[in-house]
Amino acid sequence: MEYVVCDICPRQCRLKSGQTGVCRARQNVDGRIVLLTYGLPCSVNVDPVEKKPLYHFLPGSKTFSIGMAGCNINCLNCQNAEISQSGPLGLPAYELPSGATVAAATERGCPSISYTYTEPLVAFEYVRDCAEAARRAGVRNVLVTAGYGTPATISELAKVIDAANVDLKSIDDKFYREICGVNSVKPVLDALNRWREAVVWLEVTVLLIPTKNDSDKAISDLVNWVVANLGREVPIHFSRFFPIHRLTELPPTPIETLARAVEIANAAGLVYAYTGNADVDGGSDTVCAGCGEVLIRRQRFSVFDNRLQEGKCVSCGRVATGVWR
Repeated sequence: MEYVVCDICPRQCRLKSGQTGVCRARQNVDGRIVLLTYGLPCSVNVDPVEKKPLYHFLPGSKTFSIGMAGCNINCLNCQNAEISQSGPLGLPAYELPSGATVAAATERGCPSISYTYTEPLVAFEYVRDCAEAARRAGVRNVLVTAGYGTPATISELAKVIDAANVDLKSIDDKFYREICGVNSVKPVLDALNRWREAVVWLEVTVLLIPTKNDSDKAISDLVNWVVANLGREVPIHFSRFFPIHRLTELPPTPIETLARAVEIANAAGLVYAYTGNADVDGGSDTVCAGCGEVLIRRQRFSVFDNRLQEGKCVSCGRVATGVWR
């Protein structure tokens, strides 16, 4: 029987006619790969852009957020398993053609569209078409992703994406095998490097899971890679783990671990290190790297004080790296 190879991600699923890939969203239909979720997002919301999280990209703005069923990795701690680990059949969906997303965003006062909640890379064709339409209309595009795609997929999306938050779970292959069910972190690191070279605005999220990736060495190895490859001014978000899905035997991440991760990141040279998914005093504030002035104060996903003037510190004039308008 003849197979067709799906080349969107490193899994390279070989699919017989009628067979669906690991992501549950891509199927061999009469000898060609078809995206079953095209134009059918299962989740549509208006979110603060800080929820992605993006702290240095249009702060305080709203983003029109859509997510399609399916994912190409199977994390034991998945927070959206009901939609990411499901195929489109049986899930409610919204009819939203790619040409309608721009109007939906602008009608709601959103200067950006975020492809989020699940893994947008597996919905490549829909994301690409939506993003191209948004670009033509002057609406920004945001990708919230684990970054597990092929070089071709990553490079194509780099042409239309303005910002990405990449969930870098670890830089250890063993972690990716045991927790995520894929062989290696290398495709994710490659994606980050490609998007950096394409001048996509990048922020990195690291979910710290007790006993899995929260040791000083694991954190240090990761932040050193970020500094060496992405630069000192890439924002990094250390997020708190809570027991969920198939990883319920572990406790929540101690607040002290988040604080320690920020210390390690700062010591490695990272300028903007944040804590997330936890109430940590000042953990989500943006501070001037020059004089220490608090530039943006946040509470949860809300900005309640922004003292940047044309992207500069009001006290010392140092430029804060980001996309501010």
